[in-house]
Amino acid sequence: MNDGPTKNREFIPLSIAVLTVSDSRTEADDKSGKLLVNRVENCGHFVHEKTIVPDDIYRIRAVVSAWIAEPDAPGVILTTGGTGVTGRDGTPEAIRPLLDKEIPGFGEMFRNLSWDSIKTSTLQSRAVAGVANATYVFCLPGSSGACGDAWDQLIQYQLDYRTLPCNLVELMPRLLEV
Repeated sequence: MNDGPTKNREFIPLSIAVLTVSDSRTEADDKSGKLLVNRVENCGHFVHEKTIVPDDIYRIRAVVSAWIAEPDAPGVILTTGGTGVTGRDGTPEAIRPLLDKEIPGFGEMFRNLSWDSIKTSTLQSRAVAGVANATYVFCLPGSSGACGDAWDQLIQYQLDYRTLPCNLVELMPRLLEV
């Protein structure tokens, strides 16, 4: 069993949007958003758009809804921030109504790998992923360490067509099947 890219397939670059959810971050100090943009580009994918919105369910949902409704919608949306348990953390509540299907294994695996670095604090993470109008959506914590771990250990491999035995890219043409 292979857990990474193989040379038997060609890489397929994807269009990926990055959304930072924060009441306090700006483009100048958005470490997590910049980290995700760098990881996306370093892997050979394209950044569709990158933006910051406040921790507001309806503003988060509006941006993601607009992206998934575009004729040239990104194949993937990465959000960072708003997945905790405080009163202003509402990213999962903003995104879940948009999902056609949830991918519960992502949150489970993310919390499992977070155990190594933050131990029991991982139970506070409400990281979630799913498919919305044939676009994969991953909701990550606001910590740059968490974003790095999620990308480096999970997401980058599932967004690489060369990863065997299977990956999310090879399923993209079938996401709108009825």
